Amino acid sequence: MTAKPINRKSDKPVSVQGYDGLLSGMVSLIKEARRVSARTVNAIITATYWEMGRRIVENEQSGRRRAGYGEALLKKLSADLTSKFGRGFSRQNLQQMRQFYRAYPPTEICQTVSGKSGKRQTPSGKFTLDILQDRFSLPWSAYVRLLSLKSKQARAFYEEEALRGGWSVRQLNRQIESQFYERTALSKNKAAMLTRGAKPKPQDVVTPEEQIKDPYVLEFLSLKDEYSESELEEALILHLEHFLLELGGDFTFVGRQKRLRIDDEWYRVDLVFFHRRLRCLVVIDLKIGKLTHADAGQMHIYLNYASEHWTHPDENPPVGLILCTRKGSAMAKYALEGLPNKVLASEYRTVLPDEKLIAEELKKTRKLLEGRG
Repeated sequence: MTAKPINRKSDKPVSVQGYDGLLSGMVSLIKEARRVSARTVNAIITATYWEMGRRIVENEQSGRRRAGYGEALLKKLSADLTSKFGRGFSRQNLQQMRQFYRAYPPTEICQTVSGKSGKRQTPSGKFTLDILQDRFSLPWSAYVRLLSLKSKQARAFYEEEALRGGWSVRQLNRQIESQFYERTALSKNKAAMLTRGAKPKPQDVVTPEEQIKDPYVLEFLSLKDEYSESELEEALILHLEHFLLELGGDFTFVGRQKRLRIDDEWYRVDLVFFHRRLRCLVVIDLKIGKLTHADAGQMHIYLNYASEHWTHPDENPPVGLILCTRKGSAMAKYALEGLPNKVLASEYRTVLPDEKLIAEELKKTRKLLEGRG
């Protein structure tokens, strides 16, 4: 049986102009969908945290006669919620939810939502999440920043301007840091100030991907946040982890890209080990560029945090290792200043690996990785 010839009359060439328009439209559609998705997730997070704050406050009020009831409640809630849902429910986070509810009481939400959409409370007097979403249109990280303001008037001003101008969290933070509210109040031409202040700068732009990777969003959705700024940095951190574990049995791995929050800022520590012989944490921070005095200052902040939040009562103070892998050179420096006594510092220097050995290993590894690239 002979094969029949294929009819290709329908296989017309695609119009370049028509395809370009189709592709452009698809790209715009996907970008808009991602923006809407990010806004929706953020709105749900904010609404949920306000409602959690309400329940905390009402429970505290019912037990206010008992001394220390509020702190005990937050501690137990934090432990139980963390065991069920993982990160995102520390005592500090729960305190912020409580503060959020108190800063935006139900009476204010009734007025705002009713005037905005005509929606009301449920018969039980409570708000549903969709009603709260209408009220809190900014992401939770923006409200966390607003809560740091002592002035209620300033908070209301920045919230209104952020909503009106579509500010990102970066733009909101920049305006607060530059005292935009105070400068506008003192200006004779307030309209010009508001118009000029509404214009975003290049560094203010936040992509939908960045919004989804916001630590608050990651915690709420139980997503892991273990990405590095570059493949080179990730490879070096991974190699260093293996290298230290191979030096002997003293180093025990604790975590990579371990996150911590100080006030409203998030930080990541590249590596954390526990040294069994010294009985202390070893906090490691890797710098791709040149080592600066600011890096040393940041390490001491990490150590103070680790000493307060990660160190057990029977352990020695943590020690920091700052690594610099600048192209063509490498440097490693232990942060031993501030230890309780010189004897302990001397012991640390004797037991910990030689700084030059670690620096040479990183330098060799970087050259190897760059050669592969």
